[in-house]
Parts: sequence; C-alpha cells; structure tokens
Amino acid sequence: MKKPYVICHMMTSLDGKVTGDFLAAPEQEKAADIYYEINRAYGADGYACGRVTMEGSFTGGWRPDLSPYDPSAEDWDREEDFVRKDPSGFYAVAFDPHGVLGWKSNHIRDPQEDPGYHNARIVEILTRQADPKYVAYLRDREIFYLFAGEREVDAALALQKLSEKLGIQKLLLEGGSVLNGAFMEADLIDEISLVVCPAVADTRDKPLFAKSSMAAFALAQVKQWDEGVLWLNYKRNNGNEIHE
Repeated sequence: MKKPYVICHMMTSLDGKVTGDFLAAPEQEKAADIYYEINRAYGADGYACGRVTMEGSFTGGWRPDLSPYDPSAEDWDREEDFVRKDPSGFYAVAFDPHGVLGWKSNHIRDPQEDPGYHNARIVEILTRQADPKYVAYLRDREIFYLFAGEREVDAALALQKLSEKLGIQKLLLEGGSVLNGAFMEADLIDEISLVVCPAVADTRDKPLFAKSSMAAFALAQVKQWDEGVLWLNYKRNNGNEIHE
C-alpha cells in the first residue's frame, strides 16, 4: 500500500502521558520550544490530529450552524471525495469521523503564525456517518474532505488517499492518544519522536497510545538539554545498528 512516511511526534511526561497540567507548567516551556523546533525541522508535508486535539489547538470547540445547508439541492456527488492539490503542498489533516469540527477558514490560522502549523490547508477525514449537511458545509467553505470507512475511520485507507490524491510523502502524527493508538494498531507508524518533560503526569491523564499492538523500534537518536528535557527518536526496527 502506498502511504506517507508517518512520524508520531509528541511531548510526553516521564510516565508516558500526553495530556495533563504538566504541559502548561512554566518549567515545561523549554520542552514546548524544543517540540515545535523539531516539528519545523522535520519539514513534513502535513500534520494529522484527532478531533479533540484539533478542537483544543485550533477550533476552540466552535460548531457551525448547519441549518442553511440542503445537500439534496446541491449539484454534486455526495459519495465522492473533495480534494485537489494545494499549491503550498502543506496540509492539516483532521480525523473527524462524524464531522463536527467547526472551521471558519479552509486554512489553519495559528495565533503565533508558527510555520509548522500556520496556513496549512485543512483536510477532513470522515466516515460515511457524517451528516450530509456537514459535508455540504465543508464543500461550501472549500474545505477538503476524504471518506475513509463506513462507521469507523480506516486509517490505512485515509493514508493511501492522502498519498495518492494530495501527494503527501511525510506526515507528522500529533495526537491525541486515541488517534495515535489507531495508527499503532494498524501498524502505520514508521518513526516515533518523543520530547520528554521532566515531570510525572496525573493518573487520569492519557497515555501515548490508547491502544497498541506489539511493534519493535530501534533507538536512532538521543539528545539532552540542561533543563532536563530529552528527545528520544526511534525508527522501525529493520536490523540497523542503534546510534547514540
């Protein structure tokens, strides 16, 4: 199957959690800076997040009013994907199975204008359970969408379409826990990049992978900063030597 090279890039606590108050603590600012620096250095063609992560980072939980949309009156095929290659070649991929995210633009508008996120063209990954009115709303806003699965997202199919229809070759997988787990279970992750904060999270916080299947990775790089932050970089174990 043709697919992008997928790098799961996350900031974690010492106990492997990816959510929680530790992410906002003042002493973790250095870790956040390093995380975003590595994000930019990868030079990926896009980044993928689940619905909850996209809400927390970009949409703020806003929901569109779908009442003006009447899909039956529209002259387009509701079974077809709606995408075309963006000249920038840079995409924000939102895994939103039932179609609820509210976008006010068809591009990401990052408040800090971080080049690792800002101006990425939005692509919604939907299942066939998405409300046709929501699909009509996306089309009206010229927000790209791809169907991948009937009731649950077929991550492998989504990646195949992202590769074939948009030319995405390198994709950063940036959470949350459920989406990371779905990719790991489907054996779709090629590399893991962890910026580890010198803190332990709360018991209730979510792990790196909500679900997983056994997979072997080889340590490729380790880097340490004076502030106690570590970067751990792993690649799929293909028999190569481990590097320090």
